[in-house]
Amino acid sequence: MAACSFRRSIASQISKVLDLPPENLIKAISAVPVSKKRHVADFQLSIASIAEDGSSNCLTENLQLQAQKLAERLKCDAVVSEISAGPGTVNFTINRELLAKTVLQQVLKDGSEYGIKSELFSTVPRQKAVIEFSSPNIAKKFHIGHLRSTIIGNFIANLKVALGHEVTRINYLGDWGMQFGLLGVGFQLFGNREKLKSSPLQHLFEVYVEINKAAEDEDTKKLAKDFFRRMEEHDEQTLSLWKQFRDFSIEEYIRIYKRLGVHFDEYSGESFYQEKSQEVLKMLEDKGLLQKTTKGTGIVDLSEKKDLSSFSTVMRSDGTSLYITRQVSPSVDLAAAIDRMNKYSWDTMIYVTDKSQSNHFQHLFQILKLMGYDWAERCQHVSFGLVQGMKTRRGEVIFLEDVLNEVRSRMLQNMASAKTTKEIEDPVETAEKVGLAALIIQDFRGLLSSDYQFSWDRALQSRGDTGVFLQYTHARLHSLEQMHGNEQLTDVNVACLQEPDAISVLQHLLRYDEVLYRSSQDLQPKHIVSYLLTLSHLAAVAHKTLPVKGSTPQLAQARLCLFQAARSVLANGMKLLGITPVTQM
Repeated sequence: MAACSFRRSIASQISKVLDLPPENLIKAISAVPVSKKRHVADFQLSIASIAEDGSSNCLTENLQLQAQKLAERLKCDAVVSEISAGPGTVNFTINRELLAKTVLQQVLKDGSEYGIKSELFSTVPRQKAVIEFSSPNIAKKFHIGHLRSTIIGNFIANLKVALGHEVTRINYLGDWGMQFGLLGVGFQLFGNREKLKSSPLQHLFEVYVEINKAAEDEDTKKLAKDFFRRMEEHDEQTLSLWKQFRDFSIEEYIRIYKRLGVHFDEYSGESFYQEKSQEVLKMLEDKGLLQKTTKGTGIVDLSEKKDLSSFSTVMRSDGTSLYITRQVSPSVDLAAAIDRMNKYSWDTMIYVTDKSQSNHFQHLFQILKLMGYDWAERCQHVSFGLVQGMKTRRGEVIFLEDVLNEVRSRMLQNMASAKTTKEIEDPVETAEKVGLAALIIQDFRGLLSSDYQFSWDRALQSRGDTGVFLQYTHARLHSLEQMHGNEQLTDVNVACLQEPDAISVLQHLLRYDEVLYRSSQDLQPKHIVSYLLTLSHLAAVAHKTLPVKGSTPQLAQARLCLFQAARSVLANGMKLLGITPVTQM
């Protein structure tokens, strides 16, 4: 990694002066973000972060002064051409020719591994991760929270896989409970086998709506209860109908997830853990953790003082199915967590759901700990905020497919009305990929935990910080390469890339590994998003000011090399976010 060799070189010089091991210094040296307004150095050392090691006994001294003193003791060499002190930092400018050579060589050599091979990750152990995300309920609305969960879970999985971890992606379906009693009865009354086969999600939802209207009726309620009881007693006929609902729904989900570029290693569901949740209750009882309230409800006391100031309900009073709803009955989720540990012996398990479920997961992890499972500390809930205003032209979102169709048709319309659109081989496919990029970037720009107001118009703007702009930049850089014959750029003399706009792109490419590292630490995609948007803006400026056409062959080759590197990193980052880069637009 280019940045690594420079960091190492700077660290080894400082380590001699300060008599500290270079390893301690490397993390304190970071690439400087590019600024539109002024020329900046390439790297800076933060004085505060090395002072924290207790290595510096002059904490009382002003950091500025320390920075100046250190800067005076360091010398320029073949790598560093300039050293200066800033407020609490020492700044290093890399020899310009070396910068261009090293960065471009590295980007083109590492390809999709660029940034990932960085030594920033050398101390991060390779792990097994289980990620549970998306998790819709069969026959109920696929609301927009499921879409967020899907793209966020997919991003976390992509990032972990890229960094060499072993990832299992699980879709944990809401596929059990009283609603299936209703659905079964509803299907017997209003169902249609053909429709069930051809569009299961739509048909089951319609049946569910119909039967819910009738559910006020006592007889219907009783029929539904009976149907669900038969399911729980493993009656073959009812279970076979339930299994059809489930299997057809999963087939359709798989097809839709494919449009999103998302796959799962396992479709599990609450239905799998009915028996096991009984065993969990028995374990809780044996460990003396299960208490009965006067009403006969089973609870686990989670309070520190054991005064029931915080507790979790794990069992219903009538002793019937424990399964109430996701929010209320953790016994099914406890069973699932324990089962996954036995099956995958994971190092980390991540649940991606909206923040309304934070309490549920806090309780879940606490109970696991009380049960003596130390691995509960390695469970993590990645929560996200709510989206307002996501409506399709047909009204509110009921199916994920509605969102995908909507973004595709709006994008097609925009492409048709744009004068610049050349004849594209497959406009529908392109509109789908660009539209998806628009959805993902709008979603990932802020902190995941923030709520945001969704806007189709804002998401689909072609200028500005949008997914459309990223795709457009990628397509433009790609056609630049096509135009110039895609020749293999070998023995190019890139030392001539000295213009400020070229240097800005190179400086920005230097920072990629740090950005990946930040996202890998806090699992927030926004670091990568803002990096790619900046990269696209810098590349767009350079595209204007550094023409390839009409330059001397040597300069043209060097510039092509620069644009190729920018496109390569742009594509890598987009793929991590779950976006497929398009080559024409």
